[in-house]
Amino acid sequence: MTDFRQLPDLAVRSLGGSVVWANDESFAARENLISPGPSVFDTSAFGPKGKVYDGWETRRRREPGDDAAIVRLGAPGIVRGVVVDTSWFTGNYPPEVSVEGLHAADTDAVQDRTGWVPLVARTAVTGDTENAFAVHSDRRVTHVRLRIFPDGGVARLRVHGEALPDPALIDALGTVDLAAIENGGLVTACSNLFYSSPHNLLLPGPARSMGEGWETARRRGDGNDWVEVGLAAQSTVAVAEVDTSWFLHNAPGWATLRGRDGAGEWSDLLPRTPLQPDTRHRFRLPATPVTAVRLDILPDGGMSRLRLHGTPTVAGREHLAARWSAARR
Repeated sequence: MTDFRQLPDLAVRSLGGSVVWANDESFAARENLISPGPSVFDTSAFGPKGKVYDGWETRRRREPGDDAAIVRLGAPGIVRGVVVDTSWFTGNYPPEVSVEGLHAADTDAVQDRTGWVPLVARTAVTGDTENAFAVHSDRRVTHVRLRIFPDGGVARLRVHGEALPDPALIDALGTVDLAAIENGGLVTACSNLFYSSPHNLLLPGPARSMGEGWETARRRGDGNDWVEVGLAAQSTVAVAEVDTSWFLHNAPGWATLRGRDGAGEWSDLLPRTPLQPDTRHRFRLPATPVTAVRLDILPDGGMSRLRLHGTPTVAGREHLAARWSAARR
């Protein structure tokens, strides 16, 4: 993908991200940084602390220094780009920011840790803007630290990249959802994302509304919509879960699944099969080693989740272990 923003946001709360620390949140809570969806603004909203902002805002600093917040990624991995979104902050945004990464255990008090590596150098930003920065690092990180100089407000922090799970955890779990973002699955191509992102298909947990799934525009011509998913590693997929929950009058009529290994040809895993609205379908698949799966929905519509439960092959485990080792150096 040429635009890193097409990669999943590894920090978003719906993937399990958490803002574990901030040195100050006098005006607006740090947790807002990783909320799903864009920041909203109500010109008339004032509270006991002043203007209400859907973001993180610190006090006006009267001494030297800077402010910082630390986010534990919902899915640790390789960061390819960061968006520091200052939407609605016009006279109170930070003039400069930086972003650093760290690999640490969930139980570590990360604000006291050394070893942070730069992801985005100290750089000027603009108010009321999605400030986007490409990241050139192959290090696996579990946490990111946003520093703002000297103070101010940030609406959202988006950390786009590729999840890289611990191979030991995958082995211990046995049969896992190999399409899940948290396990290293990734949407690699999609025909249409008019209403919502196909990455929603791979999020943990059930969708809580139609807005938490993937929905395409109404197709007026021939053809159909589709999405391709790269699996965590070469695997045999035993069961596919095609979930149309919440989609009542706009679910696809039918679906097919195909798989391929590397750059090989696509082969059928699930023939054209009718789907029911608002239903979690489960299908047994042939034990064929694949690295990618393509879901075709016919002709269009929306789905909540796609689960591909299986087991990595020996070659898949070796590849995942090699990636893990390279990202820890």
